[in-house]
Amino acid sequence: MTRSVQAVTYRQPSVLESAADGQRLGLETSRGATSSGVRDHPQFFAGFLTSPQVASAGLLAVADVAAARYYQRQLRASLDPVVTGNGDRLRFESFSGCGGVYARLDVLSPGLDGGEVGHGTTNVDVNNPLREALSRIGTDDPLHLRVGPEELAVTTLDGPVVEKKVPLPDRWLRGFAEAQVIAADFELRAELPAAEAVRFLRALPRGGPRGSSVGPRWVVPAGRGLRPTTRAVPGAVCLPGPERLIALQRVLRHATALRVYGPTATAAAVASAWEIVLPGMRLTLTLSPDASRGFSGEGGVLDALATDEAAEDAELIAVLLAWEPRIDVADLAAASGLPAPRVRAALVRLGTSGRVGYDPAEAAYFHRELPYDAERVERHNPRLRSARALVAAGAVTVDGALATVTAEDGHAHRVRDEDGRLSCSCLWWAKYRGGRGPCKHALAVRMVRRGAAAEPMTTTVDGGVR
Repeated sequence: MTRSVQAVTYRQPSVLESAADGQRLGLETSRGATSSGVRDHPQFFAGFLTSPQVASAGLLAVADVAAARYYQRQLRASLDPVVTGNGDRLRFESFSGCGGVYARLDVLSPGLDGGEVGHGTTNVDVNNPLREALSRIGTDDPLHLRVGPEELAVTTLDGPVVEKKVPLPDRWLRGFAEAQVIAADFELRAELPAAEAVRFLRALPRGGPRGSSVGPRWVVPAGRGLRPTTRAVPGAVCLPGPERLIALQRVLRHATALRVYGPTATAAAVASAWEIVLPGMRLTLTLSPDASRGFSGEGGVLDALATDEAAEDAELIAVLLAWEPRIDVADLAAASGLPAPRVRAALVRLGTSGRVGYDPAEAAYFHRELPYDAERVERHNPRLRSARALVAAGAVTVDGALATVTAEDGHAHRVRDEDGRLSCSCLWWAKYRGGRGPCKHALAVRMVRRGAAAEPMTTTVDGGVR
């Protein structure tokens, strides 16, 4: 696994302290992007939380996921959560160390009081002493929240600097991109009232021997609850590795509902999202199709990375983004002059560099700026590199709906176009049937048809065929 190390620097540790008017929670920020450019230690909010105990439990749940590995648990994991100010809400996001669970706490306008929410994205320090203090928050304790240093402290603080060396495996970075692509195909499949939600989630298994996964399951709506089923019947939702929902236990007693999102059920395990509705906020866990399978290998971003058109469109769309909590595709299409499908493809491309996420609850993208770049995602994606090499080597011949791709070993693979869906005769396709994105041969064919090759290729069909 390719790894790098990012230095995350804070002015001081995040802390929960007592004051004359109640308790004060100071969350320290690192260097991050804002509406006025990149800044050291930006401040996104200074005000009160309307439900202090609920917000504390939700923040701890996000931190739980950041510190957890649900596969190969003997290895350590530590990645400070990301916070985004979207003008009307604060979003706290994290990824598990194994890359298979994505967590997000949305603190909405009703959950905030007495302060304006800024615009920007950065890491936030959640240290062990802070976690212990947050777990002791009482129901009636007034809680002042500050995300980022006080303005006076920014210019006068001479105290010690806190620096963390955070390991960032490239598969985690790709996971942020893949998770939002997959979630864009989710629909609301079930909604449970609080009592049924608690009953269902508390009955889930906690893991097998030595923390091993119990594997995928399916559930179907039944009355006001969910009923387990052994297969993907119509209306079923996949619950892959149910023990990975353990972080939701933090907030169960505050839940008002449970919403479940997923794609159309298939025989194969698929990802799903589990959202706990809380007073003034939402906590969502998105699970990869298997506990041993992180989001990074799902291949949902490959088509967007493979086209020059999407890259150019993404540059245009990026200029029009303004830290919106809900990105309106129709508005972007009107402002950019691009058709809606190209706007969506551009948003996927921007997602590969962490510049947009997707919220199933609102069926909309949102703007944020993670400190990762699309070129890095592309550089460490072996299928994409192999597809580009095949195109550069002239290994692709297209004849109508059928294409032939000659591999490095001289073996010819047949790629067939069936109403825009490409299938291949290779072993990858036989194993995954497109469930983890296109194989390198299908990707190479799509590059040629979209004119993404470095030099023109001789084909017998219109290069605009998709």
